[in-house]
Amino acid sequence: MTSTNAMDTSPVTRTHTKSRALHERAERSLVGGVNSPVRSFRSVGGTPITVARARGARIEDIDGNRYIDFVGSWGPAILGHAHPDVLEAVHRAAARGLSFGAPCKAEIRIAETILGAFVGHDRIRFVSSGTEACMSAVRLARAATGREMIIKFAGNYHGHADAMLVEAGSGAAAHGVPNSPGINRTLARDTVTCQYNDPDSVSTALEHFDGRIAAVLVEPVAGNMGLVRPIDGFLESLRELCTRHGALLIFDEVMTGFRVAWGGYQRLCGVVPDLTCLGKVIGGGLPAAAYLGRAELMELVSPVGPMYQAGTLSGNPVAMAAGLATLERCSQPGFYDQLSELSRSLANGLAATARSKGVPLRTDAIGGMVGVAFRDSPVRSFDDAQACDHNRFADFFHAMLDRGVWLPPSGYEAWFVSSAHTQADIKAALHAADAVLESFR
Repeated sequence: MTSTNAMDTSPVTRTHTKSRALHERAERSLVGGVNSPVRSFRSVGGTPITVARARGARIEDIDGNRYIDFVGSWGPAILGHAHPDVLEAVHRAAARGLSFGAPCKAEIRIAETILGAFVGHDRIRFVSSGTEACMSAVRLARAATGREMIIKFAGNYHGHADAMLVEAGSGAAAHGVPNSPGINRTLARDTVTCQYNDPDSVSTALEHFDGRIAAVLVEPVAGNMGLVRPIDGFLESLRELCTRHGALLIFDEVMTGFRVAWGGYQRLCGVVPDLTCLGKVIGGGLPAAAYLGRAELMELVSPVGPMYQAGTLSGNPVAMAAGLATLERCSQPGFYDQLSELSRSLANGLAATARSKGVPLRTDAIGGMVGVAFRDSPVRSFDDAQACDHNRFADFFHAMLDRGVWLPPSGYEAWFVSSAHTQADIKAALHAADAVLESFR
């Protein structure tokens, strides 16, 4: 497989016989036939595609169909799939052993690299998933402040820990309620859900629960209700409000960290949180995540401090090697400029094409992330994201898939561009979109 040659994105008869058969088999052993809900295609309909292999900006299913990939393993594949430098690092590390349950040099090297990229962060603890990173950062905030409650935002996703799967109550400063069975209602009441891009809702909550909020947890750029930027002054307001009320500010940059810029979105906006959560890119395609912050906070974590958190596979030597090789490529001069140019080309091209067809479509791009929403006005909140035309997105998704373009199977997800994509890939995807959007007239 190659990733540099443009593909023919004309509609062709693509058979998915093997994928359908394998999914039917999977449903007899895996819950829903998948290991993560969004892979099930429930949001767009149809049967999930089973992947056989991927390289560069291309992905191939088990029926032999090839696609230009804008999912990128949901973010980690910033260099594209199976990058030679990453593969070499993984092979070398694996030959020395897959897991030690003991310190290794690679985890020290990548820790130093990450801390060098983030202002105001002195210590880091590696875990294996973004859910673990956010869960641990919240626990640390509670340990540091002696408080129980946290504030999160509607439409922000921080993993599937109980305290994160909570929706807003009935008032502006109401206790949260579970949005999944199995969540302890008492725990849910310690989570307050505010409106993203609405600092007044945060101020109201902090004043109402004065002295009880341990932390405000936010995606600085939301990526799970499409791609939604913070409005001017929103993150600055959170920083000021947290400082005033004695709460910690936690940035969940699991998605944006090293994806939108070296050192994450906080490097671009200039707002320094107390704690940061990372994942995806820092594992180079293998399971790795982390939380980091100032020394006086992080040294509350065991074994230095009393807050317990552990993990058998944390700092796994193969994952650390993959992440380090990835970050070494990302640190090269001009890397993010080129990545951003590709993303902007895709977003701007889609917007221009839709405009020429009279199809309501809003797009945005930052770093290696692209947002696409079928609506007339910008998306600023989860309410806006819900009001998008998701049925039209489902039609768009399948029509693009038929033309060899692999998109996230949900209108609530950001798209991901990698350094393996070329302008020829972008042109091919736009050519496919032109035909699809023409049919929407």
